Amino acid sequence: MKLKITLATIALFTSFCINAQEITSPKFGKGLFNLVGQDSTWTMKIGARMQFLAISNWEDGESNESNFLLRRSRLKFDGYAFTPKLKYKLELGLSNRDISGASEFTSNSPRYILDAVMKWNFHENFVLWFGQTKLPGNRERVISSANLQLVDRSLLNSRFNIDRDLGIQLRHHFKISDTFLVREAISISQGEGRNVTTGNLGGHQYTGRIELLPFGTFSGKGDYKGGALKREPSAKFSIAATYDFNNNAVKNRSNQGSYMATDIGFHETNITTLFLDTMFKYKGFSLMAEYADRDADDPFAKNSDDSLTGDVVQVGSGFNFMTGYLCKNDWEVTGRFTTIELDKNITGKTAQNQYTLGVSKYIVGHSLKVQTDISHLEVNGGNNELMWRLQFDIHF
Repeated sequence: MKLKITLATIALFTSFCINAQEITSPKFGKGLFNLVGQDSTWTMKIGARMQFLAISNWEDGESNESNFLLRRSRLKFDGYAFTPKLKYKLELGLSNRDISGASEFTSNSPRYILDAVMKWNFHENFVLWFGQTKLPGNRERVISSANLQLVDRSLLNSRFNIDRDLGIQLRHHFKISDTFLVREAISISQGEGRNVTTGNLGGHQYTGRIELLPFGTFSGKGDYKGGALKREPSAKFSIAATYDFNNNAVKNRSNQGSYMATDIGFHETNITTLFLDTMFKYKGFSLMAEYADRDADDPFAKNSDDSLTGDVVQVGSGFNFMTGYLCKNDWEVTGRFTTIELDKNITGKTAQNQYTLGVSKYIVGHSLKVQTDISHLEVNGGNNELMWRLQFDIHF
């Protein structure tokens, strides 16, 4: 009897699914499957990806530390609701590094949600975004971690990026000529990063970005993907600038880093961040460069009696340059140079230079690849480090 009830339940559920939607399976790397409403008023593409990382570090050629990590494990859902002009994206992070950061500011809960955003194309080339997603910051950060040219992003990104936040964005594009494309983006956000539930402790964060593409769009959105996988038959070039102003910021890296607590609450100061970046691709050759600069009105956190708490804004600048060549057999060699120079008088930190050489084998583009790289980190007045990484990436 129980078996009959179970079979009947499965049959009823299957019938409901068939009547409610059409399920299709795309090719590898384009999602696990697509759901389409019976009346085509909604769609949902479901995808998943994993990154497995092995890493070893040597400090001054002596001590060695090694680790195996599930670097990323994520689920992604995207599509449209009611009309193709109203799109959405939901991305969940399941690895320890994705959900870490539980604190009183996130209701002491793991931070599962990466993106939860709606995108409304309400008029011609204007699109309004609202929800939690990446701010229009430096190019390397906006490039998905699934589409990186090396195992991971640079030191510039880890020190200066403005990552994700909750708010609204307005995006627009227009053409100056048949090929010259201009993109603009402005955003207003909470200013304290993703998944914060305690409200806004300081002011708000205001971000503006402009991109110039004189030779038209890159194939397959290649200006936001690492490597020259589309082998552009003609040169493609993009140059962009972002200016970010975080009013009365309470974290030491704008909307990232740690809160600057004092005996009367939190230290608040205006923090500005400037990004300049470029991307160039032609056939198998690719080049990306970025510059970042952060400043603050009052970088020193103080108690009510003007004594220093020890927290300071990470004021300084960085430069990142990366170039690579993709061979016809889909092996790629990439080199990267990154230099970071925080203000020593404020942060007490010395300059760092990192040199990275990497090799990638793209089996099915970025959806199935193996990457390895070796990096040498030079620290002025400190210990030098050597780091080797090997990563396997699969993306459904």
